[in-house]
Amino acid sequence: MSEKKSKLIPILTGAISLILGVAYLLLVQFLDFRGEMIPAPPLSVLLF
Repeated sequence: MSEKKSKLIPILTGAISLILGVAYLLLVQFLDFRGEMIPAPPLSVLLF
């Protein structure tokens, strides 16, 4: 493996890791911003 390629792989994986981390934080913030959770319907409603 060339030295150029061996430097590119950790940079690429680090960039992917940062992108995934930021995307996760944005998703959590969006879900939290929606407000209070609505409770699930009672089981009797689902069983007809």
